[in-house]
This record gives sequence, structure tokens and C-alpha cells, in this order.
Amino acid sequence: MRAPDKPAVAVEAGAVDLSEQGRLIFMDEISGKVASVPLSSPGGPRRVSSLSCKRFYTAARQGLCLADAQGPLPGSTAVFVDQALGEQRRVEVAGVPNRAKLSADGRMASWTTFVTGDSYSQAGTFSTRTAIFDKQTEVYSSNIEGTSVEGIKMANDMNYWGVTFTADDRTYYATMSTAGKTYLIQGDAVEESAKPLRENVECPSLSPDGTRVAFKKRVPGDGARPWREHVLDLRTMVETPLAETRGIDDQVVWLDNDTIAYGLPGEGIWAVQANGEGAPRQLVPHASSPSLV
Repeated sequence: MRAPDKPAVAVEAGAVDLSEQGRLIFMDEISGKVASVPLSSPGGPRRVSSLSCKRFYTAARQGLCLADAQGPLPGSTAVFVDQALGEQRRVEVAGVPNRAKLSADGRMASWTTFVTGDSYSQAGTFSTRTAIFDKQTEVYSSNIEGTSVEGIKMANDMNYWGVTFTADDRTYYATMSTAGKTYLIQGDAVEESAKPLRENVECPSLSPDGTRVAFKKRVPGDGARPWREHVLDLRTMVETPLAETRGIDDQVVWLDNDTIAYGLPGEGIWAVQANGEGAPRQLVPHASSPSLV
């Protein structure tokens, strides 16, 4: 049987450079490589690198590539790269690649892998491992499940995912699940402690100004993708549903203080206003895992 033809996209010569401002970095779903386009014309020709990843994120002229590990057993490799995508260090990790994040200054890194199951859609049927790595001090917490959460008893079913860092490189927001519920927590990477802020929050992403968190909220509907994207004001704790009504299973990124971007399987990378107005628009077809230089 003939293999299906690959989708046709325009490719241009040139390196993927994490110092070239104004470019959207993403995973090219045709080649499985890190690629980039100008944010001013995201539907145009893309540059494609030789670096293969499942998830990629860039900040401060650095990159974090979460890739499948070599070998017969499921595993991941977290690869830190410089602005030219040259490898700086790697960390071998258990589980299947799922999330990758850097702090705004590139110092703090986090990644999440699935170690059983492969979906967040059914609470309690999966297990994650979420790590935090401080590149400056080289302190590495390979699994933050030992974090003490104020008011919640430690339990075997606790899972954490979707870390997003604040500007102090110590405080972070993340999802914690236990007993069939999910919580937005505010954590302290040094003290290894956290406090819950709100229920029914998954995959938070902090806005550039540090005042809001975009997140996916479980709502009635599609059992396979039972979420709708919202934005939570951390000062007032008022949440706003966004105009995107399709189930978003992604840790979105902020393109600026007014716009978020996210991947949709088979649909490419999309963007929508963070105030709940407007309509979703496609940025890049055949692409996922966006971040902005």
C-alpha cells in the first residue's frame, strides 16, 4: 500500500536561530524538527532545523528540547541547547514526553512526562513525573511529588504538571491533582512547598506581566478533550472563558499580554485574544509546541 503523501509546505533556506527576535519557534509536524517563521507572516515559508523533539520551548536565546530517548523502553531526554540549537547538556528522564518550559530568563527549566497512561482526559488513570532544574545552581528535582501542599494531605495519587515560572525564578504555578480533582498551586522551588489557589485548573501559563494565568478548565462535552481555555486574573481571581471553544490539550504560550497561542492536533498552531473577545485564527499549519523569540 502506498504511503500517504506528506502535506506540502513552503520551506526556505536559513538557520533556526533563537536570538532572531520576532520569530515563532515550533515543532514542524511534517519533519518532526524544530522550525521557525516570522510572527509577522506565520503562514509563509518556514525554516527547518535538524533538531528532533516532541516538545520544544525557547527563552532568553536558549532552548529546551524534550525528545524520545533511544532504546527499547519508553523514556525521554531533556536536551538544553544554545541559540544555534547546539547541545549544551542532556538529562535522561523516565516516561513519555509531554510538557517543556523555561523561565523568562532561561535559568529555570521544567518538564513533564507520562509514566503510565497517555492522556489527562480521564482523571486518575495516568501518572506523571514533573521535574524542575535550576541551571544556575544545578539543583535538580527529578520529581516534585514530594512538594508539601498547604491543607492537602500527601497521597499516592498526587500528580503534578504544567509548571510556569514567575520572574523571581523561585515561585511557580502548576497543576496538582489528587482524589479526582485538579488544583492551581503556587509553589516555592526552594522550600519545596506550595499552596492551592483554585480548583479545576490544568496546564497554567503565566502572562508576561505576571498578572494572569491562562489554563484549561474541565467542562461538560467531548470526553476525549473535555476542556475550555480560560484566563484567571491573579489579583481578583476572576476567570474569563476564551473565544476558542474546541478542547485545548496544551500548555498555551503568551505571544504578548493580549494574545495566547496553542497547538491543536491536526489543526496546527492557533491564536486567540486573552480577554475572551474576537475569534480564533490559525497561525501555522502542520505545527505544534509554539514559543516566541
